Amino acid sequence: MSKQSNIPQLRFKGFEGEWKEIILGDLLTFKNGLNSDKEKYGKGIKFINVLDILNNNFITYDNIIGSVEVTEKEFEKNEVSYGDILFQRSSETRAEVGQANVYLDRNKSSVFGGFVIRGKAKYEYNPLFMNYLLRTPIARKEITDKSGGSTRYNVGQDTLSQVQLTTTTLPEQEKIASFLSAVDEKIQQLTRKAALLEQYKKGVMQQLFSGKLRFKDENGEEYADWEEKKLGEVATKKSSNISANKIEDNFGDFIIYGASGILKKVDFYKEENDYISIVKDGAGVGRLLYCKGKSSVLGTMEIISPKQNIDTYFLFCLLSNIDFTKYITGSTIPHIYFKDYSIENCGIPSLPEQQKIAGFLSGIDEKIGVIKCELGKMQGFKKGLLQRMFVS
Repeated sequence: MSKQSNIPQLRFKGFEGEWKEIILGDLLTFKNGLNSDKEKYGKGIKFINVLDILNNNFITYDNIIGSVEVTEKEFEKNEVSYGDILFQRSSETRAEVGQANVYLDRNKSSVFGGFVIRGKAKYEYNPLFMNYLLRTPIARKEITDKSGGSTRYNVGQDTLSQVQLTTTTLPEQEKIASFLSAVDEKIQQLTRKAALLEQYKKGVMQQLFSGKLRFKDENGEEYADWEEKKLGEVATKKSSNISANKIEDNFGDFIIYGASGILKKVDFYKEENDYISIVKDGAGVGRLLYCKGKSSVLGTMEIISPKQNIDTYFLFCLLSNIDFTKYITGSTIPHIYFKDYSIENCGIPSLPEQQKIAGFLSGIDEKIGVIKCELGKMQGFKKGLLQRMFVS
């Protein structure tokens, strides 16, 4: 750890001295994007918008979502080429405004939209290094602190021009960019691996619950035919009266679940055994969670428990295969009610076959969990690198 403020905590061998403070306006020339008539969208040249900035590690022509028809003059004014930096102009939250991404396609140019600001280099830098630099906590704070607005937060060309950053020589930029891109590649590999396993599980579930795939018993014999039953015949529902604004004051040691997962530990529980919870209203309506015993859920959720001779995890997989959107009611706030979706017809195998199905699918879930745990560690590792490999 150096006492000098402009030297990063973590550094490759062979690089010495302080990093240089710059003003972003000295590095980039800024321009707002184009706004076209709505009939021109959906065809023509690729068109960078906010989602392209937010959803990619870096932008190439092929991963851009939209397109627009432009004249030759419009293209010349709004061309995005290799190394250009794109900034999100506005957001509903200050923490997200001004997010940046880099264009890394050497073969094809694109154009950019009115909710985006383009930064074009005045002198050479490593584009990937700049991409990482603009995502460091200190750079994000510089941008968000300078943003304006109340209902929506905004950054403009003048705002971005005043952002102060600390950077280094081109050789050190290239070394850092190469290392971090290797970390990103590992993250992408783990993400793809988890997605493929989830896709495989989904396909197997469709085959299992359609009867196209069947397990056999220990003797290699067929299990009995599945029985068709209503969901309400194999599961029960309980409601919760726990309010989110009461959690902090009243709860302490056991688990409570919300729509996004575990919210907090609570000092009492309602359910002794494992169960399934479903979000009954709000933005996440229909989302399912497998909940461990000695826990409860918020009032926006319902507890679904199996009846006798129904395996809990099998029931969870069965519910996961149901399209709950068809049972949603309400225009302002969406709801689903057990009385409606409990009439869903379900194929129910014998308990031994249920347990075999549950064991197989939970085994896939365990593999997905291991990968996601490794992914979380890699993402944490990268976060630490962004703090330590840059001047903070």
